[in-house]
Amino acid sequence: MNLPSLIDFQLNRIRAAVIGVAIGLATGAVSALAAENPYNLVDPTVISVGTMGDSKPYTFTTADGKFTGFDIELFLNVASRIGFPKDKVTFTGQEFSALLPSVANQRFDVAVAAIGTTEARKKTVDFSDGYLAGYLSVLTSDASIKDANGLKGKRLGVVQGTLQEVYATKNFAGTDLVKFPDNNSAVAALNNGTIDAHFLDYEAAKQYGERYKSLKIAVNIPSFDAPAGFVVHKGNDAFRLALNKALNEAMQDGTWKTLYEKWFPGSPMPDQYLPKK
Repeated sequence: MNLPSLIDFQLNRIRAAVIGVAIGLATGAVSALAAENPYNLVDPTVISVGTMGDSKPYTFTTADGKFTGFDIELFLNVASRIGFPKDKVTFTGQEFSALLPSVANQRFDVAVAAIGTTEARKKTVDFSDGYLAGYLSVLTSDASIKDANGLKGKRLGVVQGTLQEVYATKNFAGTDLVKFPDNNSAVAALNNGTIDAHFLDYEAAKQYGERYKSLKIAVNIPSFDAPAGFVVHKGNDAFRLALNKALNEAMQDGTWKTLYEKWFPGSPMPDQYLPKK
């Protein structure tokens, strides 16, 4: 080997060594970042939650602007089990229709608002295991509405993007659906006569019925095929599986049961969410 060739050979060896070191450092940096943010959160020190402020008793705001409700308290308990105490969880209120896109676009780490799990929704986001099931209800002051058939020719309010909208579109033929951003605006329209009835979940309907004595629940439809789950970014399996483990622990040690009895007194409890004997 002549001198120029020897020099080139040595230079190539040096270049290869430098590249190898660089790759090793980069790999180490990626591993370190993964270790610092194992759940792939927007901010590794905080869980950012998208929710609603008007869906009592699931998620709502108190007079001082704090979020509370069954879903909020349950999620805070679950989050604490994976290392995020209450002061490391932030809540932001949104319209329901914006929640799933916000998680899909990684504005939030998770959406928590009694969001039913459906195959259509699972195309863009992932869900934790189910933690709540219930009924869909028609709230009205119109005495002529006694069943689903009584909705024909009526103006029925639905919150855009909810299971109620999907169900009503499919099953309430001849009903004029009016879409709202949230339950409060729909119930306001119901009270002023703009719509004839509002279609929402049973627990929320019960709360509005207690607040406005002229409003009654006229129809209850079982909805156990789309249990509520926590919504996470598509493919974030580490976070989803951690939530599932903590959620199962909360069910098995009786935390879920205690919170359910607090927020839904007198309502039936699904056996699958109760501690196994």
